[in-house]
Amino acid sequence: MGTFGAIWGLTGVFLLLGSAVYRLFVIAHAAFSYDLRWQHWMTLLLCVFFMAYAEGYRAFQQRFSPRVAARAKYLRNHPNVLHALLAPLFCMGFFHATRRRKITSISVTAGIIVLIVLVRLLPQPWRGIIDLSVVVGLAWGIVSLGIYSVQAFSSGDFDYPPDVPDGKS
Repeated sequence: MGTFGAIWGLTGVFLLLGSAVYRLFVIAHAAFSYDLRWQHWMTLLLCVFFMAYAEGYRAFQQRFSPRVAARAKYLRNHPNVLHALLAPLFCMGFFHATRRRKITSISVTAGIIVLIVLVRLLPQPWRGIIDLSVVVGLAWGIVSLGIYSVQAFSSGDFDYPPDVPDGKS
């Protein structure tokens, strides 16, 4: 049950991120059918670098990806039927997590939903520019999640806390 939960949890998170990359890339690609001016290119460059750093490196590589891998490893080592069935949500910290982790996970998700709604209101090519920068951050996140997942399950020493309420690691 534990191995199933860990695999399902990581697969679910990968599918969620991959689906977002696919859907956003289609919209981002459409932006290039417009006559882009210098301000569009400058905004694109700034947004891509910002999102690579803020979303890709800071949010995914330093926080989200190691925690998801740690929680998947925890799930493998501490099998539970409910946790295994809802493994993607478990790995993202929506339940069986410290109070702080649950609040952070829910708050970040709510913030992302608000940003999605606001970005959808933008006309092209601006929406495509923002979406392309998000694709860069999400792609970085997918790669970092893959690397951390391999590290978590291939080495006995994985120093990232799973943020579970009982304090086990």
